[in-house]
Amino acid sequence: MGDTKEKILMTALQLFARDGYEAVSVRNIAEELGMTKGALYRHYKNKRDIFDSIVDRMIQIDAGRAEEYQMPAEQYEKMPESYENTSLEDIQRFTVEQLKFWTEDRFAVLFRRMLTLEQYRNDEIAKIYSQCIVEGPVSYMEDLFRELIRKGVLKEGDPRQLAVEYYAPLFLLIHMSDNKEEKEDYAEILRNHTEHFMKRYAAGSGEI
Repeated sequence: MGDTKEKILMTALQLFARDGYEAVSVRNIAEELGMTKGALYRHYKNKRDIFDSIVDRMIQIDAGRAEEYQMPAEQYEKMPESYENTSLEDIQRFTVEQLKFWTEDRFAVLFRRMLTLEQYRNDEIAKIYSQCIVEGPVSYMEDLFRELIRKGVLKEGDPRQLAVEYYAPLFLLIHMSDNKEEKEDYAEILRNHTEHFMKRYAAGSGEI
């Protein structure tokens, strides 16, 4: 049963990423799998149940990756000590790994494409897109930078402004990767950005 449920989830995600969530029906998913709608309903209650399972999967993956790279896995209000103990090196390493994840991991690529495609037709999915790809990561970095400024690791400044400046190249490179048949070494570009950023804003740096 587990394998069938996984096949349904991945097939649905592929169709959502290609055609959009709103355009895909349970019948479409079942036909793609060569099964009846009744057989599909034994695993998921409806299309929304499949979608919610996809989102839950991404939340779990995201939390697992954060722990793997010694980054906060919850919002600041839930675990402030994790933000206080995160180093510049951890942030740099995780940033480059996030680029690889969002552009190379099959589930992540399909998930991102689904959200990108559907955000213009579904307000709820637009909010999920913002939380996963836009506003969420910026707020996450803002909290990290605020703690680094408080500890004297980074120069005094507006943590929100720093977060936008730091995250913008990652966001851009993720989307640039979608349209390149032969990808440049975007990871190296991003790595250079993170190193320059940290040197520029590190406390005691002479750069402006």
